[in-house]
Amino acid sequence: MITIDGTREENLHYRWSPNLRPIASVRDGDEVTVIIPDSSTMQIRPGMTAEDLAKLDSSKFDAAVGPIYVEGAEPGDALAVDILDIEVGDWGWSAILGFIGLLKGRFKDLLIHWRISNGYAETTGDFLRGIRIPVRPFLGVIGVAPREGEFEMIPPQYFGGNMDNKLHGVGARVYLPVNVRGALLSLADPHASQGDGEVTGTAIETNATVRIRVNVIKGLGIRRPFTVASIKDEPTNVIATMGISSDLYQAARDALEDMLTILNKLYGLTPEEGYVLSSVIGNLRISEIVDEPNYVVTLTIPRSIIERIRQ
Repeated sequence: MITIDGTREENLHYRWSPNLRPIASVRDGDEVTVIIPDSSTMQIRPGMTAEDLAKLDSSKFDAAVGPIYVEGAEPGDALAVDILDIEVGDWGWSAILGFIGLLKGRFKDLLIHWRISNGYAETTGDFLRGIRIPVRPFLGVIGVAPREGEFEMIPPQYFGGNMDNKLHGVGARVYLPVNVRGALLSLADPHASQGDGEVTGTAIETNATVRIRVNVIKGLGIRRPFTVASIKDEPTNVIATMGISSDLYQAARDALEDMLTILNKLYGLTPEEGYVLSSVIGNLRISEIVDEPNYVVTLTIPRSIIERIRQ
């Protein structure tokens, strides 16, 4: 089993392209251990403040470790990636950044540091004091090379990439369409926890050591990624808000705005605290999309997390 160190610059790339030079080669059925930096690509460090965010190079966000050449993979095949283990770091961060997020431009930039230990993440300051987030790690970025052209790292594409699907944790099998010989697999963006929607644009971002296994599924011919994974139902007791609108984006915003109001009025959280909490543990989902012209988007947060504030 080989190990690839993503903290080394020569093992990273910042765009998706079929012309990238592989950094390693593996065979069908091989296991690989990959050391993956956080989504800032090691730019954000403990002790930094919100003022430091303006100094970051956004072109280096979500740098991917790879690409890895998979022997025997040909266009028309599928690459199955089994996520066998994810060991996250002992520190992570979340942020409110003015240029991204469902409520972008509403809040000032904010940087939150998390201490990760014993299966939980807790903030290191007064922000969200008393909240313990269960660590449920997954990979935000899993992708292969496109058929042609170059693409930025952050928007997801038909070949995968920045899907931010929290199902992509330990035990998941992610299927990716092979578009070029060798598939050219890359991984990035580990999260210690994230709610569906990732409404601020950040989860609990961290580094991780990940163990995967790759298998070539000959002739499967899929057009886009899909995933086979187990999913645990939310606790039955949740706080849920619903946005109703003919526009899904507006419905999502309305559900989030209502959640911020409830968290403030009932539990005393500031709007910024509610925004970050919704991003790292809340689940934003389309509840109803067939009864035109209006749709329903629901945002849920486990009540057990919130009730700890009153203890």
